[in-house]
Amino acid sequence: MRVGWLLIRHEVRLLASLALWVARRTHGTGGGVAFGYARGQGSMMAGFAFVCLVETVALSVLLRDWPTVHAAFLFLDVYTIVFVVALHASSVVRPHVLDVDRGALRIRRYVHVDLLVPLERIASVRRELRMTHERADDELDVEVGSQTTVTIELTGPVVHLTFLGRRREVRVVRFHADDPDDLVRALGRARV
Repeated sequence: MRVGWLLIRHEVRLLASLALWVARRTHGTGGGVAFGYARGQGSMMAGFAFVCLVETVALSVLLRDWPTVHAAFLFLDVYTIVFVVALHASSVVRPHVLDVDRGALRIRRYVHVDLLVPLERIASVRRELRMTHERADDELDVEVGSQTTVTIELTGPVVHLTFLGRRREVRVVRFHADDPDDLVRALGRARV
């Protein structure tokens, strides 16, 4: 039952992100500085949405003689297109946020990852382009397009909640930013 509520919450957050995107607003940036990560995946998401649209049209033509099946598939196909667009919208309206006043860096991806890293726990930060990632117990890779561009090593663990609510302690965080050099410089200034 808990998993069902988590999935419903996920869908609601995606649709809320779509509404924020249409309104040209962001979520959770407050007084902090936002650093985007969606630029690297925009064309891929647009291509995926286009393929879903072509599939919707093709299935509408193929299933026109079976109205009940046609209606069911049309609903699922249109929802898939909305889901893909909302997924991209969530990456645009939920950027990484460096909030010096709160003393934290908020690392996000879609509505799936929202990690709060206290600035005093950051031991080192560097720009590091990685295209492959091997899973490790105390590391979190927040990839976009299978790459990360910033690596943060921590003095102590921070708790990351997975998609289904499992707690996981991490000491190294790798994530993607559209402007990694600016983010690394801003983090360096904020830590001083």
